[in-house]
Amino acid sequence: MSQIYAAIVKKIKKKSCLLAVLIDPEKFNEQVVTEASFIADMFFVGGSTLKKGEINHAVKQIKKITSLPVVIFPGDSHQIDGNADAILFLSLISGRNPDYLIGKQVESAHIIKQKKLEAIPTGYILVEGERKSTTEKVSKTKPIAAKEIDMVVKTAIAGEMLGKKLIYLEAGSGAKSTIPKNMIKKVKRNISIPLIVGGGIDSKEKAKKVKEAGADIIVIGNALEKNIHLLQELKDLFT
Repeated sequence: MSQIYAAIVKKIKKKSCLLAVLIDPEKFNEQVVTEASFIADMFFVGGSTLKKGEINHAVKQIKKITSLPVVIFPGDSHQIDGNADAILFLSLISGRNPDYLIGKQVESAHIIKQKKLEAIPTGYILVEGERKSTTEKVSKTKPIAAKEIDMVVKTAIAGEMLGKKLIYLEAGSGAKSTIPKNMIKKVKRNISIPLIVGGGIDSKEKAKKVKEAGADIIVIGNALEKNIHLLQELKDLFT
């Protein structure tokens, strides 16, 4: 088992639910990173519309501030930095665009290997929200409707059977609503690998509901750009 992934699994067993703070390099905020380093368990870094080089700068800056793991959450195949600790090797399994199921992975695999960056195979499932997400636009795929819980569960099971080490349920950056609680519960009951949940978590109440539903890792990003005080509100949930 790879080093960062093994550490994540070990920490989940000890702590039950981890906090990952997502940093968009285009909106890098040193204060967010500094304050999050006292509460978060790891940083995710990435974005759907980044230019080449932006992710490298963000990883470098985060590494100067904290010793927490920095994991790339790539929006495209060029978002790779060997200074990061790991990369989520994503397959958009909710969609049917071959570029995001295998094409982008083929483009980036040899670079990831050359840089000796730990790749964590991740089944990425986009769930429909109130607005069209950037991921939907960029990948030219359709999310699974929020009412189609059985399809989401089947997709998560298939992801695990395909060898994914993480399942990531995503409501979309800046979503108004989180992944439905009953969807999280059903997915969690049907897989044996860690479950990540992100999108629309902009309050302590929403984070608590997602945690109680069974998420192993909660991702918060966009909300902190608008309200940095949310970190302190979340403190007792994650420390």
